[in-house]
Amino acid sequence: MENQHHLSGGSVNVMPNHGEEDSRQHPQRVSRFSIQRLDTRDMMVANNVPRRRASVNHGQQQSNNGSSRSEFVASSYITMDDINLSQPVRPSANGRSASVREHAKGVGLLPAVLDQNRYGNALKAHLRDSVRTNRPLRHHLSRETLPSLDNYQAHSVANRATLEELRLGADHQQGIQKGGNSGQVPAVGGLKFGWIQGVFIRCLLNIWGVMLFLRLSWVVAEAGIGQAILIVLLATAVTSLTALSMSAISTNGQIKGGGTYYMISRSLGPEFGAAIGIIFALANAVAVSLHTVGFCEALNDMLEELGVQIVDGDLNDIRIVGSVTLVVLAMIVGIGMEWEAKAQLLFMGILMVALANFILGSFLGPSDIDKFSKGFVGYDFELLTSNFYSDYRVFDGFQQNFFSVFSIFFPAATGILAGANISGDLKDPSVAIPKGTLLAIAVTSVSYIIFAIIAGATVLRDATGIPSNYNNTVATINDYIEICAEQDCEWGLHNSFQVMTLVSAFGPLNYAGCFAATLSSALACFVSAPKVFQALCQDRLFPHLQYFAKGYGKTQEPLRAYILTFLIALACVLIAQLNIIAPLITNCYLASYALVNFSTFHIDLIQPVGWRPTFRYYNKWLSLLGCGLSVSAMFLCSWPTALVTSTVVMTLFLIVKYRKPDVNWGSSGQAQVYKTALITVQQLSNIEEHVKTYTPQILVMTGLPNMRPSLVDFAYLLCKNNSLMVCGDIVKERQSHKQRSQRINKSSHWLRAHKTKSFYSLMDNISFPNGVGALLQATGVGKMKPNILLLGYQSEWRTHRNNEIDDYCAAINTALEMHVAVAVLRVQEGLDYTGIIGDFDSMEDFSTGKLKSEGIDNPQYTNTMEGSIASSNATPFTISGSVNSSLSEFTLDETRGGKIRRNKIQLSSMESSVTNITSVSSSSAEQRHMKKSRVLFRDPQGNELPAEVQNSICRFRVKQKRGTIDVWWLYDDGGLSMLLPHILTTRSNWANSKLRVFCLADTNEEQRSKQESMRLLLGKFRIPVSDVVVIPDMTYPPSAPTKSWFDALTRDFVRKDDDPSILDSSVPVIKESELMAQKPKTFNFMRLRELLLENSTNANLVVMTLPISRKGTVSGPLYMSWLETLTANMPPFLLVRGNQASVLTFYS
Repeated sequence: MENQHHLSGGSVNVMPNHGEEDSRQHPQRVSRFSIQRLDTRDMMVANNVPRRRASVNHGQQQSNNGSSRSEFVASSYITMDDINLSQPVRPSANGRSASVREHAKGVGLLPAVLDQNRYGNALKAHLRDSVRTNRPLRHHLSRETLPSLDNYQAHSVANRATLEELRLGADHQQGIQKGGNSGQVPAVGGLKFGWIQGVFIRCLLNIWGVMLFLRLSWVVAEAGIGQAILIVLLATAVTSLTALSMSAISTNGQIKGGGTYYMISRSLGPEFGAAIGIIFALANAVAVSLHTVGFCEALNDMLEELGVQIVDGDLNDIRIVGSVTLVVLAMIVGIGMEWEAKAQLLFMGILMVALANFILGSFLGPSDIDKFSKGFVGYDFELLTSNFYSDYRVFDGFQQNFFSVFSIFFPAATGILAGANISGDLKDPSVAIPKGTLLAIAVTSVSYIIFAIIAGATVLRDATGIPSNYNNTVATINDYIEICAEQDCEWGLHNSFQVMTLVSAFGPLNYAGCFAATLSSALACFVSAPKVFQALCQDRLFPHLQYFAKGYGKTQEPLRAYILTFLIALACVLIAQLNIIAPLITNCYLASYALVNFSTFHIDLIQPVGWRPTFRYYNKWLSLLGCGLSVSAMFLCSWPTALVTSTVVMTLFLIVKYRKPDVNWGSSGQAQVYKTALITVQQLSNIEEHVKTYTPQILVMTGLPNMRPSLVDFAYLLCKNNSLMVCGDIVKERQSHKQRSQRINKSSHWLRAHKTKSFYSLMDNISFPNGVGALLQATGVGKMKPNILLLGYQSEWRTHRNNEIDDYCAAINTALEMHVAVAVLRVQEGLDYTGIIGDFDSMEDFSTGKLKSEGIDNPQYTNTMEGSIASSNATPFTISGSVNSSLSEFTLDETRGGKIRRNKIQLSSMESSVTNITSVSSSSAEQRHMKKSRVLFRDPQGNELPAEVQNSICRFRVKQKRGTIDVWWLYDDGGLSMLLPHILTTRSNWANSKLRVFCLADTNEEQRSKQESMRLLLGKFRIPVSDVVVIPDMTYPPSAPTKSWFDALTRDFVRKDDDPSILDSSVPVIKESELMAQKPKTFNFMRLRELLLENSTNANLVVMTLPISRKGTVSGPLYMSWLETLTANMPPFLLVRGNQASVLTFYS
């Protein structure tokens, strides 16, 4: 039986799925049903309401007697379980019925809203009694995602939906499939260490190294117990402050491989990070040799006791044994970190037993007279008092002092970074590094102080080693000391490095401990140096180092870096003297510590929002103190070595600074730049403007900068290293976020690649004049905002629609209404090279196609099917005396297949000789003087553009020929017409161009006085000029040929006032009445053209005051005719109009 409910024109068939028999017995009892047909289109038409998505759900409610009844539930969702996905629900955009599956598009929920008022009372009863079924949370989230760690991984594709997917309903799952896993980095497996084995034990082994067993007793002998403790405490202070700073950095986010280099580079930036990365990796490589030589010294002493030697029992034996030892260590680390970790655990066990053996032996005292004669007398207060004070002597040819002893001992404390250096192999570096490092420093510092006291309290500074000298049982410590005052002694704290073996309860066990300590430290350094160097090479901060970035195996072991470390260590092992090697690495470690401390101080001082370390026991002033202590210790230990280290660091810093690597790590330097800029702009906003501090801040309408490089170059000449420059881009169509981002990134990359320090600002979905107004209002902040609008000349205005001409003129008027100066640049070859220059090849193809920004400038070159380019001077500007000749050549000519021609403007015969000579001479001069720019441009096919086109594109980048910049300062606009050309002459490329000023005078009698007054004015402005030319005959009427030329120029636009074509707003029109009303101005411009052709055709640049058209009285075509009259067939021409406010002053 079918249970059917009518819903105002639509029907829902409820089909029982428990069998026909059950349906007949209980017609209202339906536990599951499917919607066979929900014709929402018919439903909406019947109710005469807008089409909306409707949904019907069902629910089950268990009654008290256990029976269930079927109900309809109006809900916000239809689930996939409740819907027969094959049935049509509503028509799709193409008119056919679309299924629910097509509407849902893989999402588990179908959003729909059901308005109860539209479907009658029958449905309301079901709504009142309905119970909504429980659904999993994911069914209620639609396309939203819950916060997850995976969404914040640096190299993973975030699973969260984009704004477009949330707003526009794009298929997020499909987007993920399209995106693929290109951004993901495969996870690196392998062994990961906890804080005990990875940091604590590793730091203990590295700190309890060669200095503990072979040099601590010598430090006590030289400095005494008191100053030895002070040396230990000073080293502890430096390392503890560094550890606190390092803990703060390491807990401010996830730490990857690279240890100290990673932390410094991500905190202070790539420059300091790269410099210290090289230094620190080198220090660790040298430290391998330090610990290896220490092992060899201990082995030599042991062999000497046994009466065995390899060659000479001295340096050559150390070199041989050290080389073999390095090979064994290289084999261990080459196998992998797992074997290295096992070896470290073994060494740790041996070392603990050896240290316990030393402490036990000190309490047991000398076991025989032989030990006593070598200086081990046991605990004695008199000996403790004697050894408490310093006794600095000449050692290895140098008079020792506190800081020289400190420099030899300090490498013992450098093991604090052993755990941080393998940060990539730690399970949780942010937890392991602070906990393990600080605990290791505490344990080792206490142990060093204890061992120093034991050595000073139990062993004489000098002893003969002859038992007969120490048989007197009533002798005192002073008596034993006086024995060596008269003869050379070979034993005691000063003379023997095997004091710990002498004091130990079982001597050979101390050798084992010494071997374990030195080899474990060497292993740790052997692992640290390649890891740090590999991380540095992977960041590609230095050229030609990528070879060492390659990793092998599942743990990406740096085998190539291992080989390099082996070679460096081998070279230092051949030195074979511990006291020479130790000071070499002390300065490197201290430089590293100084920068770690400075990193924490700097970032905590700046306090960026991202600085949120979980380790709270640090202070920026303590970090600064640690930095100062490290730097001071560097110079006090060995100032020549400190100078060399500092020089190397600064050299590496400058190399990276010069190369400007393309990395963005969010360093404190970036935060400092932002904060400094913010403070400076705020301070600038509080300063009143003054004419002496005026700087031209230019908004140059370039569109895509890479398509108008000449316009960008000219604007940069005015702003370079001096003021603000913004490249404006206006696109009439609306751009999506992705399209905007690509366009912005593309333009910004091009500006950086061409070393142009400019900003780029984009406006979309707006007309050109409104976009210019919006850019002028919105661009900049405070006083840092444009005060000059620079446009490229609209050279093809004659072929444009009327609204395009009006938009261009409206943009000029918009700027002037806002009291912003306007400049218009024209070059005869044109400024727009769209289609001539290939797209910027360092970016992906622009997704919007070849969108062209309007109203800026139009191309004088046009690609044809064959893509060939004619020489820019192959078709000189022609001259014809026939006024009635066709002006078809005024626009682009594409009729000659495979050729690209420049515009040709027909002039009167009176100008023929001047223009022809000018064209030919300028072309030859251009070939002689204009060298090809370092920037190489190519066509869209990747071919190099002809030299003439290259020179045309780069005309403002190259050295200008010797000549003049002619400034036609016609009207006083505040001095901007004079200031901009003066700025050009201060640039190196325009240094050979001298200013020549033209001004107007009424009569011949005024000419001399006008010239003198202009020279006086420019002299007070401190603007050097080569000549001042006064034009006395400006009021003369133009010649007949010039009038004919202007008539031919405007013939296509002039209409009678009653002409019906005026009503067509798309056609450019100049009314006869308007032309007659503006006849005096038009004659002035024609006369100016004659004067320009007479005086300025050979200039490198012509600058003239831009004429202003009174609003509502001059049409766009007439205004453009005036500009065309002034600039046609002239050298590069700049029209300038200031905002009538002074930009020049002669007051100091």
